[in-house]
Order: sequence, then structure tokens, then C-alpha cells
Amino acid sequence: MAVSKMLQFVTVDRKTPEKREADARRHDFDEIYREFAAERAAEQAGRCSQCGVPYCQTHCPLHNNIPDWLRLVAEGRLQEAYEISQATNTFPEICGRICPQDRLCEGNCVIEQSGHGTVTIGAVEKYITDTAFEMGWVPSIKPRTERKESVGIIGGGPGGLAAADVLRRAGVQVTVYDRHDRAGGLMMYGIPGFKLEKDVVQRRNDQLAEGGVKFVLNTAVGRDITFDAIREKHDAVIIATGVYKSRELGGDNHDAQGIVRAIDYLTASNRKSFGDDVPEFDSGELSAEGKRVVVIGGGDTAMDCVRTAIRQGARSVKCLYRRDRANMPGSQREVANAEEEGVDFVWLTAPTGFEAGAGDAMAGGVAVDMKGIELEGEDVATMHRIVSGVTVQRMRLGEADATGRQAPELIEDADYVEDADLVIKALGFEPEDLPTLWDHPELEVTRWGTVRADFRTHATPLDGIYAVGDIVRGASLVVWAIRDGREAADAILAKFSASVVPEIAAE
Repeated sequence: MAVSKMLQFVTVDRKTPEKREADARRHDFDEIYREFAAERAAEQAGRCSQCGVPYCQTHCPLHNNIPDWLRLVAEGRLQEAYEISQATNTFPEICGRICPQDRLCEGNCVIEQSGHGTVTIGAVEKYITDTAFEMGWVPSIKPRTERKESVGIIGGGPGGLAAADVLRRAGVQVTVYDRHDRAGGLMMYGIPGFKLEKDVVQRRNDQLAEGGVKFVLNTAVGRDITFDAIREKHDAVIIATGVYKSRELGGDNHDAQGIVRAIDYLTASNRKSFGDDVPEFDSGELSAEGKRVVVIGGGDTAMDCVRTAIRQGARSVKCLYRRDRANMPGSQREVANAEEEGVDFVWLTAPTGFEAGAGDAMAGGVAVDMKGIELEGEDVATMHRIVSGVTVQRMRLGEADATGRQAPELIEDADYVEDADLVIKALGFEPEDLPTLWDHPELEVTRWGTVRADFRTHATPLDGIYAVGDIVRGASLVVWAIRDGREAADAILAKFSASVVPEIAAE
């Protein structure tokens, strides 16, 4: 009688892939987790309890068939595992790297609730598709038959690319318009390489291009091409721009040099890793090297910033967050990684303003700005304010707010100054005003500025226009954008099929 390879959670302990030592990884942008070996992946997959109600699958936005591909990995049927994994997820190897599994699939694992430690779902998911690419099991997405319908996708992030994949496989003519010189959105320019190495993203871009998806890059709607021009070219349009408008901080000296947006800081770092010419980085404006860095915020973007600053050679890195560790929105796994790498978290603190001066701006006795340009006369006194610290108010947690988390309250007379040479604002993102930017006031938005769209089909009130991802949800996760893109593509295909009038056989 064959012995089952599953239900091993009682005798086999949870193991994660080996993590590189903090002292080594803080000096480069390579991914910090090593790959599972085949035997370890099968061993860990075999810990799955194959429960009747798979909460891991229920709490995955894509409803990935996790128990089935775990069983196939445990049984050594890896190619079949890849096919099951790819059936519901356009980019499983990316989700395996950057999804907050501790809040989604792994956080709801049944054996975790019983005290045995969750199955390492994310690591196995990553292993499956990385292996599939290595073994040549990933086929081209180029369809066998072509369709005449055309879809334009505005935005080459995860939502737009997921939709492009589904549509192109069905034979639809797909064009992706993106403002950057590389597709991928935040996967390419926002998320650092130590979480998601860029060749992983580029591999998918290449697969789409080889499959016939057309990319029109360095093209911003409203600047280089009009929204109406795109509509005229295509039978349907998907808006997948994401949200890039940073939330701002007020207070004294909020516009001093050395106070920067997280998106600008992370984009500059990633561009530098590509070998691009990045003047703002080279001048020191968007580099943390040798500086006392303060990051304001507690989400995943803040974690990306603090860990990037460590790798750039910051003198010190502190993260200010107005709640405590238990109430922060970012991944606890990322916080632990940051602490190992030398980041100092200052909980229950809120900035109220900034200190600024000209002391550190003297180069050989000459006043210069952040780019090294010499200042003269009144410019020295009026323009040359460089941040030297963050004015911080200590907080305590009071009653729970509408989200269920305890609301922070100010502690009177407990303010102090946190020294800083570089302050990075990682307070989240808001949608840009697309109706104004695109000169299209009839594009409906919600009171939050997000595009109004049906939550099932992702259709907007404008005929033939769909919207997916963060521009509809607000700042969210890559996995939700993937789901939206796939659903919108399915809705478009259904509409195309319904519009085809069947031929009537001649009598």
C-alpha cells in the first residue's frame, strides 16, 4: 500500500528557504532568500493537511488552487504543479516573492491555527515557476488563431500586464501604453531588487512581447497621446495606471531640500541598478550614502525605503510610525528583515514639522544646493534650506478607530527632534486626477478620486472603457491588481463573443 506523501505537518517542522546573513545582504540588492532544493520543496509541500475547506485558497485574492499544487509538488509532479498554478495566476513566481503571505494564504493556514506552523506556500509557489522556466515548461503565449478585435491598455503594471496576457492568449490584438521606458510599473521601479530581482519581471515582459503584445513606452496619456486617440485605435480600453500621487506632510520647513517622496527615491535606486543615468542619485539628492536617514510611514513602501537606505550605505536609518508594531500595516516579516539589517524603528511617533539649516551645505566654504550648484547673494539665505531634523511628537494608543485599530493620540509636551540629513515620506499614494490630466471630464471618479468601475466586470460607465488595480481600489497589493486584470480581460472577451452574429446556414 502506497504511503501518502501528505499530512506530514505533525512529524515535519516548518522550514523556510535559507536566508542570507544580514551582514552580507545589506551590501547588495540581491534577493535575500535562496531557492528551495527539490527535496526540501517536496518535504515542505507535504506538510499540507489537504483540509476540506482550504482557507489558504479562500483568502488568496486569486483563489489559487493551493492544496492541489502542493500535493503535486510533494509527489514530484512538478510540471503538473506549474500548470495548475499558472491556470489561476499570471505571475506566480512574482506573487511567491512579494505577496504578504503572512496576511493572506499562510496567515490562514489551518495547521498554523493548530500550532504546527504554516505551510511555506509562497516559497513553494516561487520554486514551481522558477523551475518551470529553467526546464523549458513555460510555453509561448502566442495564439494559434488571431482575432480582429483590439484592446489598448494604459499602464504596464501588474493589472495591465495580467489583462494583456489573458487577451493575447485568446488571439486579441493588444497594445500596452506606459509612461516609463520599461514595462512592469511598481514591480520594475518601485519594489527593490532584494525582494524582486528585475530579470524576473523582464522575463515576463519578454514573454508578452514574443507572444505578440505591442508595447508603446515612454508615452504618457495627456502628454504624448490623447485618451481619445487611444479609444479610436481600439475596440476596448483598460485603464491600469496605478496610483502615483504621494500623500504629503505639512509643518515648518516641509519643502526643505532633503525631504523626498518614497516613489522618487525608490525609482532612482532601481534605475541606478539598471545602469541608467540618474543625475538626482549621482548628486546625492536621492542617495542615502553617509546620511542619517529618517523614513516616515509604516507600510510596505516604508520597509522598502529603509532597507534600500541600508544598502546605499546610510550612516543610520530610523523609521517613524505613529502606532506600535502590532498595529502597523506593513508585513511583519519585512519588519523583522529590516531590524536584522540594522534599521531602528521608533514606534508611537508622529512628525509635526522639520528643522532646516545651511550648515551641511558648505563645500569648501561655498554655499551649494543639493546638486552642487553654487548659490549667491539672497539665494544663500532664502533658497538654501536643507533638512537637519524631524520635529517629532510622541503618541499613545487610544480607542479603536473605524478600521478597528487603536487610534493614536498626542502626548502633550513630549516632542523632540530626530536628527536627519535625508527624510523619505512613505505615507501612501493617492490617484492622480485623470479626468483633468486626460481632458476627459466624463470619466467618472469616486469621492476618493479613484475611477468608478463595476467590481465584477471592471467596466466603467463609458462604453468600452474598463479600469483595474489601484486606480480603482486605491493603493493595494500586486495580487489584487492581477485578479482585476484577469477579470476585466474575461469580461472583454465575453463582450466580444456576444457581439459576434452567428452565420445562418443557407436553405
